[in-house]
Amino acid sequence: MNLKSFLWEYGEKVPGYDIRVVNEREARASAGILFLLGMIVIFVGIGFNHIIVAKVYLAFMWFDFLARVINPNYSPSLLLGRVVVQNQKPEYVGAMQKRFAWTLGWFMAFPMAYWFVLNWDISFYKVLICVLCLALTFMESAFSICVGCMIYKAVIKEDPKYCPGGVCEMRIKEPIQTFNTTQQLMTIVTLAGLTIGIYLFLANTESKTFFGEFLHEAVLTETQLQKEKDEAYQKEMELEFGDDF
Repeated sequence: MNLKSFLWEYGEKVPGYDIRVVNEREARASAGILFLLGMIVIFVGIGFNHIIVAKVYLAFMWFDFLARVINPNYSPSLLLGRVVVQNQKPEYVGAMQKRFAWTLGWFMAFPMAYWFVLNWDISFYKVLICVLCLALTFMESAFSICVGCMIYKAVIKEDPKYCPGGVCEMRIKEPIQTFNTTQQLMTIVTLAGLTIGIYLFLANTESKTFFGEFLHEAVLTETQLQKEKDEAYQKEMELEFGDDF
């Protein structure tokens, strides 16, 4: 393999497609697998207070994205995805935009590998990068939204071919994709209910971790935070001095 073939002969040649492509079904399946493994790592880390699973997972993710960038045919998670969807009809998307997206994922894996694998040093903002990665894998798996592909489109400043979900080719929505008035109302009510529910949970639930504490403080105003601190101080004084306080 020379440099030219490495750079431009990426993906598979499929009859009927004028550019090299990859199977989006495999990509979505692998994203779902990475998301599932990431959630398991979080639960194990919190429930059993073990960091080894996080180290193994992040090292695996770094290697997996490196393999995707070089040759997706040898990416462990993509191969697992192929096992899952091998009986489904392939959905082909442009290979170069996926490679660009996976390269961004590989670069994101670098600081995580250093912070959590080579030099364990946890903080909220470092964990936030991991959460962002999980969110991106979830979006790709559940919604076929490839954020890296969108960035690729903005970088090359032209519409790539064969985008995930067919967004590059779609110009007019089908009737089944539109909302009537009742559907719009139900959607708004659902989103409002989710937003209010999340806010009430974060605002009124006592945090047990630094991440939860950050989210708790993020949704409160300064007045609410000060009131909360005053109430906590009042309780401490009552416990220490009893009725004399």
